[in-house]
Amino acid sequence: MRGSLTRQLADIAARPIDQATLARATLHVLDWIGCAALGGTAEAGRVLATYGRDQPMGACLAFGAGRRDASTAAFVNGGLGNLFELDDLHRTSIVHPGDVVIPAALAAAERDGAAGPAFLDAVVRGYEVAIRVGIAAGRAHYRYWYNTATCGVFGAAAAVASLHGLDRERTVDALGQAGQQAAGLWQCRIEPTHSKQLATAYAAQAGLVAADLARVGLRGAHRILEGSHGFFAAACPDAEPELALADADGPWKLFDTSFKPWPACRHAHPAIEAALALRDGVETDRIAHILTRTYREAVEFCDKPAPVTSDDARFSLQHCVAIALLRGAPTLADFEVAAITDRRVAALRNISEVKEDAGCTDAFPSRYGAGVTVRMEGGIAHEATVEAAKGDPENPMTEDEIAAKARVSLAAAGTPQRSADRLLAACLDLADGGKISAVTASVVS
Repeated sequence: MRGSLTRQLADIAARPIDQATLARATLHVLDWIGCAALGGTAEAGRVLATYGRDQPMGACLAFGAGRRDASTAAFVNGGLGNLFELDDLHRTSIVHPGDVVIPAALAAAERDGAAGPAFLDAVVRGYEVAIRVGIAAGRAHYRYWYNTATCGVFGAAAAVASLHGLDRERTVDALGQAGQQAAGLWQCRIEPTHSKQLATAYAAQAGLVAADLARVGLRGAHRILEGSHGFFAAACPDAEPELALADADGPWKLFDTSFKPWPACRHAHPAIEAALALRDGVETDRIAHILTRTYREAVEFCDKPAPVTSDDARFSLQHCVAIALLRGAPTLADFEVAAITDRRVAALRNISEVKEDAGCTDAFPSRYGAGVTVRMEGGIAHEATVEAAKGDPENPMTEDEIAAKARVSLAAAGTPQRSADRLLAACLDLADGGKISAVTASVVS
């Protein structure tokens, strides 16, 4: 490989893709569709749909807004995947690739009439680029920037460039234009805003537009990642650009991406897993104190002892641990007002403490770890530690579990069972030449 780092990254993403990788991609697409359909029922999802219905009609599915032009579909759908915190995640890059890559690829594929395998091919390449950029961006970037948007936009552009069949020069142009638009500040998470949805919506749309412009000849910066005034220099204080090219012939990053079994911030999942391990061995009405130890970022995001809203609860370690101890694996209902105000849940939150664990902090983001200690009346303590939560590559969800999760999300979004059955079958058939229209036709929009 030769040329700029950006070009070499494009070369890595251009490798041949085998059938097993395409089959894995179908699971991520299925997972995202469930997340997006459910996201359309949230307040922010309804707002995005209202915006979408005022935009031009077209051939592309926009959840809640019918058929719209590709740019609108990418935007609306791009804002939906993370609303219930069920979206997939690549740990080391701290990127939720499905939120941005899949809506951009889906919009382009529907607009241009792409076949199922070509769409999946684009998804794999988009994940690869988004994740590699996120890994190289370094840990400090995440303090102020939302990696899923800032790094995901590169993946969205790479996916659409793949669908366009762009040569390497034009693909690098697309990545250059994507980097020109990389954005997403974390102020949105410490105020009651919908801006997190805008960040992913815009990243999906911007990636689509970047590749569309490259196709017709708009040139982009070929050193947008590593240049003296590029992405790493401007926004990534501890960037390690060489990591974007590491293990160039290794397995696709798709396989290192985690699925989420529970509707809560991923930073809370290791603590949930630890609490579940303790559940059968403790009498919850005799618990005197709960201590959750985890990495600094999890504490910063999820130390919320008194959640008020559903969003608060999904980002509350105290609430998540209390639910796991009292009720078992968290469900959508466990983050509604009735659960938040439940007397027993509130009582456990009130005796919960969250602390940073230096070992977990040192291991992050390669590992998302947590420990939970439950001290009983009388002083007996029970403890569990987790380094790989359910859904991580070391502790994977099965295909059946991923499908079951999608069914739950689709049902909660109002999708009839027969439509959900058709959608799942059509989605899993994409790798074998199935039609994208067979998937989107079964979505309640």
